[in-house]
Amino acid sequence: MYNPQIETFLRVADAGSFNKAATESFITPTAVIKQINLLEESLGVTLFDRTHRGLTLTKAGKSLYQDVKYIIRYSNDSVLRAKNATQEDTNVIRIGTSPMTPAQLLMQLWPKIQKICPEIKFQMIPFENTPENAREILANLGQNIDVVGGIFDDTLLQLRNCVAIELTREPLCCAVSVHHRLAGKERIKIEDLYGENLMIMRRKWSHYVDRLRDDLMQNHSPIHIIDFDFYDMNVFNRCENGTDVLLAISGWANVHPLLKVIPVEWDHSIPYGLLHSKQTSKTVKRFLDAVHEVIPQKELTPLGNN
Repeated sequence: MYNPQIETFLRVADAGSFNKAATESFITPTAVIKQINLLEESLGVTLFDRTHRGLTLTKAGKSLYQDVKYIIRYSNDSVLRAKNATQEDTNVIRIGTSPMTPAQLLMQLWPKIQKICPEIKFQMIPFENTPENAREILANLGQNIDVVGGIFDDTLLQLRNCVAIELTREPLCCAVSVHHRLAGKERIKIEDLYGENLMIMRRKWSHYVDRLRDDLMQNHSPIHIIDFDFYDMNVFNRCENGTDVLLAISGWANVHPLLKVIPVEWDHSIPYGLLHSKQTSKTVKRFLDAVHEVIPQKELTPLGNN
Protein backbone atom coordinates (compact mmCIF):
# COMPACT_ATOMS: atom_id res chain seq x y z
CA MET A 1 0.00 0.00 0.00
CA TYR A 2 2.82 2.43 0.81
CA ASN A 3 4.05 4.09 -2.38
CA PRO A 4 5.16 7.54 -3.63
CA GLN A 5 1.54 8.62 -4.05
CA ILE A 6 0.85 7.81 -0.38
CA GLU A 7 3.94 9.79 0.64
CA THR A 8 2.70 12.74 -1.42
CA PHE A 9 -0.76 12.39 0.13
CA LEU A 10 0.74 12.67 3.62
CA ARG A 11 2.74 15.75 2.66
CA VAL A 12 -0.31 17.45 1.15
CA ALA A 13 -2.41 16.60 4.21
CA ASP A 14 0.24 17.95 6.60
CA ALA A 15 0.91 21.06 4.51
CA GLY A 16 -2.72 21.79 3.62
CA SER A 17 -1.59 22.96 0.21
CA PHE A 18 -0.46 21.47 -3.11
CA ASN A 19 2.13 24.23 -3.50
CA LYS A 20 3.69 23.72 -0.06
CA ALA A 21 3.75 19.95 -0.56
CA ALA A 22 5.41 20.46 -3.94
CA THR A 23 8.12 22.61 -2.38
CA GLU A 24 8.81 19.99 0.29
CA SER A 25 8.88 17.21 -2.34
CA PHE A 26 11.06 19.18 -4.78
CA ILE A 27 8.56 18.66 -7.58
CA THR A 28 6.02 20.89 -9.31
CA PRO A 29 2.50 21.54 -7.98
CA THR A 30 1.16 19.98 -11.18
CA ALA A 31 3.00 16.76 -10.42
CA VAL A 32 1.63 16.73 -6.89
CA ILE A 33 -1.95 17.24 -8.11
CA LYS A 34 -1.49 14.47 -10.68
CA GLN A 35 -0.30 12.03 -8.01
CA ILE A 36 -3.25 12.85 -5.73
CA ASN A 37 -5.70 12.49 -8.63
CA LEU A 38 -4.22 9.10 -9.53
CA LEU A 39 -4.40 7.97 -5.90
CA GLU A 40 -8.04 9.05 -5.57
CA GLU A 41 -8.85 7.31 -8.86
CA SER A 42 -7.14 4.06 -7.82
CA LEU A 43 -8.87 4.05 -4.42
CA GLY A 44 -12.23 5.18 -5.74
CA VAL A 45 -12.65 7.88 -3.08
CA THR A 46 -12.17 11.63 -2.76
CA LEU A 47 -9.44 12.42 -0.25
CA PHE A 48 -9.50 16.24 -0.25
CA ASP A 49 -12.18 18.90 -0.41
CA ARG A 50 -10.74 21.61 -2.66
CA THR A 51 -11.98 25.16 -2.07
CA HIS A 52 -10.63 28.66 -2.66
CA ARG A 53 -9.61 28.67 1.03
CA GLY A 54 -7.40 25.62 0.62
CA LEU A 55 -7.53 21.87 1.16
CA THR A 56 -9.26 19.87 3.87
CA LEU A 57 -9.38 16.14 4.29
CA THR A 58 -12.67 14.38 3.60
CA LYS A 59 -13.87 11.63 5.97
CA ALA A 60 -12.20 9.09 3.67
CA GLY A 61 -9.04 11.21 3.66
CA LYS A 62 -8.96 11.43 7.46
CA SER A 63 -9.41 7.67 7.74
CA LEU A 64 -6.62 6.98 5.27
CA TYR A 65 -4.34 9.53 6.93
CA GLN A 66 -4.73 7.95 10.37
CA ASP A 67 -4.24 4.42 9.04
CA VAL A 68 -1.19 5.28 6.98
CA LYS A 69 0.41 7.14 9.89
CA TYR A 70 -0.19 4.10 12.07
CA ILE A 71 1.30 1.74 9.45
CA ILE A 72 4.41 3.90 9.12
CA ARG A 73 4.86 4.12 12.89
CA TYR A 74 4.39 0.38 13.21
CA SER A 75 6.95 -0.23 10.44
CA ASN A 76 9.46 2.02 12.19
CA ASP A 77 8.78 0.25 15.48
CA SER A 78 9.36 -3.10 13.77
CA VAL A 79 12.80 -1.96 12.63
CA LEU A 80 13.59 -0.71 16.13
CA ARG A 81 12.43 -4.00 17.64
CA ALA A 82 14.71 -5.88 15.24
CA LYS A 83 17.67 -3.73 16.30
CA ASN A 84 16.84 -4.13 19.96
CA ALA A 85 16.66 -7.91 19.55
CA THR A 86 20.39 -7.93 18.84
CA GLN A 87 21.15 -5.77 21.89
CA GLU A 88 19.53 -7.70 24.73
CA ASP A 89 22.33 -6.95 27.18
CA THR A 90 22.72 -3.21 26.65
CA ASN A 91 21.23 -2.31 30.06
CA VAL A 92 18.76 0.09 28.43
CA ILE A 93 15.26 0.72 29.77
CA ARG A 94 12.94 1.83 26.96
CA ILE A 95 10.41 4.32 28.33
CA GLY A 96 7.29 4.99 26.29
CA THR A 97 6.27 8.63 26.36
CA SER A 98 3.48 10.73 24.88
CA PRO A 99 1.65 13.93 25.88
CA MET A 100 -0.84 11.85 27.89
CA THR A 101 1.80 9.51 29.34
CA PRO A 102 4.55 11.93 30.38
CA ALA A 103 7.70 10.60 31.99
CA GLN A 104 8.32 13.54 34.36
CA LEU A 105 7.62 11.57 37.53
CA LEU A 106 9.99 8.84 36.44
CA MET A 107 12.64 11.44 35.64
CA GLN A 108 12.33 12.75 39.20
CA LEU A 109 13.19 9.28 40.48
CA TRP A 110 16.05 8.75 38.06
CA PRO A 111 18.92 10.28 40.16
CA LYS A 112 18.07 7.93 43.06
CA ILE A 113 17.67 4.94 40.74
CA GLN A 114 20.99 5.67 39.04
CA LYS A 115 22.80 5.52 42.38
CA ILE A 116 21.51 1.98 42.88
CA CYS A 117 22.11 0.73 39.33
CA PRO A 118 24.47 3.14 37.50
CA GLU A 119 24.83 0.71 34.60
CA ILE A 120 21.21 1.22 33.48
CA LYS A 121 20.37 3.92 30.95
CA PHE A 122 17.07 5.32 29.69
CA GLN A 123 15.92 5.42 26.09
CA MET A 124 12.80 7.53 25.49
CA ILE A 125 10.43 6.03 22.89
CA PRO A 126 7.84 8.63 21.79
CA PHE A 127 4.47 7.47 20.51
CA GLU A 128 1.18 9.06 19.52
CA ASN A 129 -1.82 8.50 21.76
CA THR A 130 -4.37 6.61 19.69
CA PRO A 131 -6.63 3.71 20.73
CA GLU A 132 -4.67 1.43 18.41
CA ASN A 133 -1.31 2.45 19.86
CA ALA A 134 -2.57 2.10 23.43
CA ARG A 135 -3.73 -1.46 22.80
CA GLU A 136 -0.61 -2.39 20.84
CA ILE A 137 1.90 -0.96 23.32
CA LEU A 138 0.33 -2.18 26.56
CA ALA A 139 -0.33 -5.64 25.17
CA ASN A 140 3.29 -5.96 24.04
CA LEU A 141 5.27 -4.31 26.83
CA GLY A 142 8.80 -5.66 26.82
CA GLN A 143 9.09 -5.89 23.04
CA ASN A 144 9.62 -2.33 21.87
CA ILE A 145 8.76 -0.43 25.06
CA ASP A 146 9.59 -1.73 28.54
CA VAL A 147 7.78 0.73 30.79
CA VAL A 148 5.04 3.33 30.40
CA GLY A 149 4.10 5.86 33.06
CA GLY A 150 0.40 6.61 33.27
CA ILE A 151 -2.93 6.34 35.04
CA PHE A 152 -4.54 2.92 35.37
CA ASP A 153 -6.81 0.63 37.34
CA ASP A 154 -7.14 -3.14 37.82
CA THR A 155 -9.53 -3.49 34.89
CA LEU A 156 -7.04 -1.93 32.47
CA LEU A 157 -4.22 -4.13 33.74
CA GLN A 158 -6.27 -7.29 33.38
CA LEU A 159 -7.52 -6.29 29.94
CA ARG A 160 -4.00 -5.56 28.64
CA ASN A 161 -2.37 -8.42 30.58
CA CYS A 162 0.25 -6.21 32.20
CA VAL A 163 1.13 -5.10 35.73
CA ALA A 164 1.92 -1.79 37.40
CA ILE A 165 3.66 -0.19 40.34
CA GLU A 166 1.55 2.57 41.84
CA LEU A 167 3.73 5.59 42.55
CA THR A 168 1.09 8.14 43.54
CA ARG A 169 -2.61 8.81 43.69
CA GLU A 170 -3.19 11.70 41.32
CA PRO A 171 -6.12 13.99 42.25
CA LEU A 172 -8.66 14.26 39.45
CA CYS A 173 -8.65 17.86 38.25
CA CYS A 174 -10.39 19.93 35.60
CA ALA A 175 -8.81 21.42 32.49
CA VAL A 176 -10.29 24.56 30.93
CA SER A 177 -9.35 26.98 28.19
CA VAL A 178 -7.30 29.94 29.41
CA HIS A 179 -10.25 32.04 28.22
CA HIS A 180 -12.80 30.10 30.27
CA ARG A 181 -14.56 31.85 33.17
CA LEU A 182 -12.97 29.38 35.61
CA ALA A 183 -9.41 29.87 34.35
CA GLY A 184 -8.70 32.59 36.91
CA LYS A 185 -9.26 30.25 39.84
CA GLU A 186 -6.49 28.39 41.65
CA ARG A 187 -8.99 25.84 43.01
CA ILE A 188 -12.47 24.96 41.83
CA LYS A 189 -15.42 24.22 44.09
CA ILE A 190 -17.84 21.59 42.84
CA GLU A 191 -20.55 24.26 42.77
CA ASP A 192 -18.39 26.24 40.33
CA LEU A 193 -19.07 23.48 37.81
CA TYR A 194 -22.85 23.84 38.00
CA GLY A 195 -24.21 24.56 34.55
CA GLU A 196 -20.97 23.47 32.87
CA ASN A 197 -20.43 20.61 30.44
CA LEU A 198 -17.89 18.26 32.06
CA MET A 199 -16.17 15.90 29.62
CA ILE A 200 -15.58 12.49 31.23
CA MET A 201 -14.31 9.26 29.72
CA ARG A 202 -17.06 6.73 28.97
CA ARG A 203 -18.25 4.42 31.69
CA LYS A 204 -16.20 1.25 32.41
CA TRP A 205 -12.94 2.91 31.30
CA SER A 206 -11.89 3.34 34.94
CA HIS A 207 -13.83 2.56 38.10
CA TYR A 208 -12.16 5.57 39.75
CA VAL A 209 -13.70 7.83 37.11
CA ASP A 210 -17.01 5.95 37.33
CA ARG A 211 -17.03 6.61 41.09
CA LEU A 212 -16.71 10.33 40.40
CA ARG A 213 -19.39 10.16 37.72
CA ASP A 214 -21.82 8.45 40.11
CA ASP A 215 -21.10 11.04 42.81
CA LEU A 216 -21.82 13.90 40.42
CA MET A 217 -24.98 12.31 39.04
CA GLN A 218 -26.37 11.62 42.50
CA ASN A 219 -25.32 14.77 44.34
CA HIS A 220 -24.52 17.42 41.73
CA SER A 221 -27.05 17.06 38.93
CA PRO A 222 -26.60 20.66 37.65
CA ILE A 223 -23.27 19.48 36.16
CA HIS A 224 -23.83 18.18 32.61
CA ILE A 225 -21.68 15.11 31.93
CA ILE A 226 -20.44 14.66 28.36
CA ASP A 227 -19.01 11.25 27.44
CA PHE A 228 -16.03 10.72 25.15
CA ASP A 229 -14.11 7.61 24.11
CA PHE A 230 -10.39 8.30 24.37
CA TYR A 231 -7.90 10.87 25.62
CA ASP A 232 -6.12 12.24 22.57
CA MET A 233 -5.21 15.68 21.21
CA ASN A 234 -8.65 16.05 19.61
CA VAL A 235 -10.21 16.00 23.08
CA PHE A 236 -7.79 18.62 24.40
CA ASN A 237 -8.36 20.76 21.30
CA ARG A 238 -12.13 20.49 21.75
CA CYS A 239 -11.77 21.69 25.33
CA GLU A 240 -9.58 24.64 24.32
CA ASN A 241 -11.72 25.63 21.34
CA GLY A 242 -15.01 25.59 23.26
CA THR A 243 -16.45 26.12 26.70
CA ASP A 244 -16.45 22.49 27.89
CA VAL A 245 -14.50 21.43 30.99
CA LEU A 246 -12.27 18.34 30.72
CA LEU A 247 -11.52 15.86 33.50
CA ALA A 248 -7.73 15.66 33.76
CA ILE A 249 -4.74 15.16 36.06
CA SER A 250 -2.07 17.69 36.98
CA GLY A 251 0.54 15.78 34.94
CA TRP A 252 -1.26 16.84 31.78
CA ALA A 253 -0.72 20.55 32.42
CA ASN A 254 1.69 20.79 29.48
CA VAL A 255 -0.34 18.79 26.95
CA HIS A 256 -1.94 21.94 25.50
CA PRO A 257 -0.42 25.41 26.00
CA LEU A 258 -3.83 27.11 26.04
CA LEU A 259 -5.37 24.88 28.70
CA LYS A 260 -5.12 25.32 32.45
CA VAL A 261 -5.42 22.32 34.77
CA ILE A 262 -7.04 23.29 38.09
CA PRO A 263 -7.50 21.21 41.28
CA VAL A 264 -11.10 20.59 42.38
CA GLU A 265 -12.40 20.42 45.96
CA TRP A 266 -13.55 16.80 45.85
CA ASP A 267 -12.05 13.56 47.17
CA HIS A 268 -11.48 11.74 43.90
CA SER A 269 -8.15 10.50 42.61
CA ILE A 270 -6.69 7.84 40.30
CA PRO A 271 -3.51 5.70 40.51
CA TYR A 272 -0.50 6.82 38.55
CA GLY A 273 2.49 4.52 38.14
CA LEU A 274 4.74 2.40 35.96
CA LEU A 275 3.11 -0.18 33.70
CA HIS A 276 5.24 -3.11 32.57
CA SER A 277 5.06 -6.70 31.34
CA LYS A 278 4.52 -9.62 33.71
CA GLN A 279 7.63 -11.26 32.24
CA THR A 280 10.55 -8.84 32.39
CA SER A 281 14.17 -8.98 31.29
CA LYS A 282 16.96 -8.96 33.88
CA THR A 283 17.59 -5.29 33.17
CA VAL A 284 13.95 -4.30 33.63
CA LYS A 285 13.69 -6.38 36.80
CA ARG A 286 16.81 -4.66 38.17
CA PHE A 287 15.25 -1.30 37.36
CA LEU A 288 11.93 -2.20 39.01
CA ASP A 289 13.75 -3.47 42.11
CA ALA A 290 15.50 -0.08 42.27
CA VAL A 291 12.13 1.67 42.08
CA HIS A 292 10.99 -0.36 45.08
CA GLU A 293 14.08 0.77 46.96
CA VAL A 294 13.73 4.50 46.29
CA ILE A 295 9.97 4.78 46.91
CA PRO A 296 8.71 4.37 50.50
CA GLN A 297 6.74 1.12 50.71
CA LYS A 298 3.63 2.84 52.03
CA GLU A 299 3.52 4.86 48.80
CA LEU A 300 4.30 2.01 46.43
CA THR A 301 1.89 -0.77 45.52
CA PRO A 302 2.39 -3.40 42.78
CA LEU A 303 -0.91 -4.19 41.03
CA GLY A 304 -2.09 -6.61 38.40
CA ASN A 305 -0.24 -9.76 39.42
CA ASN A 306 -3.41 -11.65 40.30
